[in-house]
Amino acid sequence: MAGDGVGETLAAMGPRLRAAREQRGATLTGVSSATGISPSTLSRIETGRRRPTLEVVLQLAKEYGVSLDELAGTAPAPAAERRTAVPLSFGDDKAVLPLTRYVGGLHAHKHVLPAVEEPPPRPRQVSHDGHEWLCVLYGRLWLALGDQDLVLTAGDVAEFDTRTPHGVANAGSGGPVEYLIMFGPQGERLRPRIPPVPGR
Repeated sequence: MAGDGVGETLAAMGPRLRAAREQRGATLTGVSSATGISPSTLSRIETGRRRPTLEVVLQLAKEYGVSLDELAGTAPAPAAERRTAVPLSFGDDKAVLPLTRYVGGLHAHKHVLPAVEEPPPRPRQVSHDGHEWLCVLYGRLWLALGDQDLVLTAGDVAEFDTRTPHGVANAGSGGPVEYLIMFGPQGERLRPRIPPVPGR
């Protein structure tokens, strides 16, 4: 593998490691406790600010139950195609279905929040590097973005820098909430190619 190829592979491992962790529903703190790698180091690796060493990659591959080929993006395509895409549980409060499996760039997920009898307290907010585009497919989604509180319904879209504290919750009773997320870990954004239609 050429030097440039090695660099690109290492740079692309961050998003893959993050995806592998999220698919297991694991937190940075939990992975840190299991591996002895500090949460700040894990965060820097996932966001591409630090390249992982072979020792770290081996530890995380074992912890996440994935192969080195998967993390390097060299797993045979037929094996990936044979996998059945099923919702992956994030604890008891939501399910996530990864829609992309390629290395680097934008990542897409479908999220489902279960029905609730009444709105919860204000969603817990997190912040991290990246840029996010969110589209509600069904239900009412409560988006706490910085000091703003927005209720989004089917067809509503929100786009924001994920360094802004943000959190979501089901905004009310009546059913689940389904929404799509496009996330650019390095700040990648969607690029409209067609100008808006006048009057809309």
